[in-house]
Amino acid sequence: MMSFSKRVAQVEEYYFSKKLKEVNKLISEGKPVINMGIGSPDLPPHPTVVEALYKSASLSKSHGYQNYQGIPALRKAFSEFYSKFYHVSLLPQEEILPLIGSKEGIMHVSMTFLNEGDEVLIPDPGYPTYTSVTKLLGASPVYYFLRAENDYYPDFEKLEKSDLSKVKIMWTNYPHMPTGAIADLSLFQKLIDFGRKYNIIIAHDNPYSFILEDKPKSIFQIEGSKDIALELNSLSKTSNMAGWRVGMLAGKSEWIQAITKVKSNMDSGMFLGIQEGAIAALALGEDWYQQLNQIYSERRKLIWELVEKLGLSCEKDTAGMFVWAKLPEGESSDQFVDSLLYTHDIFVTPGNVFGKLGVGYVRFSLCVNKTAIQEAINRI
Repeated sequence: MMSFSKRVAQVEEYYFSKKLKEVNKLISEGKPVINMGIGSPDLPPHPTVVEALYKSASLSKSHGYQNYQGIPALRKAFSEFYSKFYHVSLLPQEEILPLIGSKEGIMHVSMTFLNEGDEVLIPDPGYPTYTSVTKLLGASPVYYFLRAENDYYPDFEKLEKSDLSKVKIMWTNYPHMPTGAIADLSLFQKLIDFGRKYNIIIAHDNPYSFILEDKPKSIFQIEGSKDIALELNSLSKTSNMAGWRVGMLAGKSEWIQAITKVKSNMDSGMFLGIQEGAIAALALGEDWYQQLNQIYSERRKLIWELVEKLGLSCEKDTAGMFVWAKLPEGESSDQFVDSLLYTHDIFVTPGNVFGKLGVGYVRFSLCVNKTAIQEAINRI
């Protein structure tokens, strides 16, 4: 009989892939479900971004295969973006690799550095893809716990007491998803020092740094960080281009070349029109991010009101496009989510999706307009 590979048994279908089938079925049956579960921006990109895509797509020469590393103008645009907003210098031809969404970059980085039996430090709570990719490659996830009492920062003292001899990569992500915790540069310094001391790659996933954060940060603001760190970034959240699938990976030339070897065997480059749109997005000024954050700020205040009416609690000194809310002691995340869905037609994400320390929490997305959030409040 035909059998599946062992790696398929190591992972489950992505939570949103599975749960949204249930939610969409309810909607198809006429239920007025308000979806506050997924972080897919409901706002459009800037008009200049769409215009750049349209112009390029209108040219017959735009539809062929593209360079595996993106066109030079796109790499230059990413470099100028990092210089302007993070005050970080990146060589466009050597230290930047455009990606078809930063999610694929997690796989490319992992495939480049991991062998079966290697270990990977993964935040809990944290993005589930770090775990699934690690398992798919036959490596072992080792979770480091992020707790509210420690501002959702790693406990380096505890980490240093553990066996780190097999650890190759440490995934980190600030502003943190799902909690919204904000890093200061001293944390980035500790991460770089930790990676250098134990010869562990610090892979920083940075898609939320412009969402409700006054001072966007990059791990490359730390001196010497390129020796031991990589950084993923994305236009999905900051430019409302989630469906376009545009991201990037930055790091030292030697590592970017090795990762390109993997990537070039997995895709045939990004559509030129999307690259042109990305260049337009990267050229936007601070006013774009200010307008975006004004909208998210107003929505977040309403979500806070909804959280309070539901009898939950949340931290307010956060960034990113989610609100991380704590349930009353002993209440189940899954049961709360299903009760809210089937009683009030409101869908939020159970915290246990993000790890053991997500048990007893739920996550609300800000990718819902104010009218819908107010309707949710009225239902409660």
